[in-house]
Amino acid sequence: MSAFDLDDAAAYAIWRERKLDQAPRRIEDIVVELDDPRALTPVEREQLIALNARCNMAVYIGKTGSDPDKDIPRKLGAQLGLHTLDGHWLTDNDGISPLSVVGAEQRGERKEFIPYTDKPIRWHTDGYYNLPARTIRGLILHCVQSAASGGDNQLLDHDIAYILLRDENPDYIRALSAPDAMTIPPRMEDDGVARAEQPGPVFSVNADGSLHMRYTARTVSIAWHAATAAAREALERILAMPAQWTLRGRLEPGMGLVCNNVLHDRSGFTETAEKRRLLYRARYYERVAPA
Repeated sequence: MSAFDLDDAAAYAIWRERKLDQAPRRIEDIVVELDDPRALTPVEREQLIALNARCNMAVYIGKTGSDPDKDIPRKLGAQLGLHTLDGHWLTDNDGISPLSVVGAEQRGERKEFIPYTDKPIRWHTDGYYNLPARTIRGLILHCVQSAASGGDNQLLDHDIAYILLRDENPDYIRALSAPDAMTIPPRMEDDGVARAEQPGPVFSVNADGSLHMRYTARTVSIAWHAATAAAREALERILAMPAQWTLRGRLEPGMGLVCNNVLHDRSGFTETAEKRRLLYRARYYERVAPA
């Protein structure tokens, strides 16, 4: 039995009822106060794990403030079963990316990518361009410094997006589960192909039976299979008209998001000399689970 088998209506109905009954409606419903994320108490750890089991995400409020210690997200993740960091060409050598506005004098390759600007970022899950062997299932965003204004996030459990689409038309799920539903074109550099073309599904099922979503609302450098047109339009409409399960908030110094790579976006923001936005992003191949 699987809730994600389109031929198993009974299993889906049971899972759907439980999921919607437990789904948070306010950002406050997923907040956990921590003393030090680097050394969780048993109660703090259980709260974070339980929220991720329930709705795939939790927001924490820690007491580290603007401490720039990268061990904050790293040690937090290790206590939650997140061990394998996804290092890639834009991360630092430790596999954790400092998300800040990159100036002309700084690393040139980063300034071409929206996360390193003050521009808004549309709905997405992280690592949608990765190879299947490097699927991003867990994500931590830790705030060292917020912007002077803006930089807010919307969050939506991808399980809820699946339910809204499947309830509207199960064929939407079928189309978005095809192995070539969404393709990321190759990334080229002067000396050839830096990253090969990467096709894959939007919805897939992890080995533990949980749902994974691979998605971006970007309209450039994305190739969609023709059969996904109606499903994509439905998903874009759902995300453009936030449902009661869409959570909104802004991370302040010492706060963070720990999640199973849920759908999220980011509004544009404005900085001042005193308030330069800095978040650490840690991506993992594991989901949040007891270590």
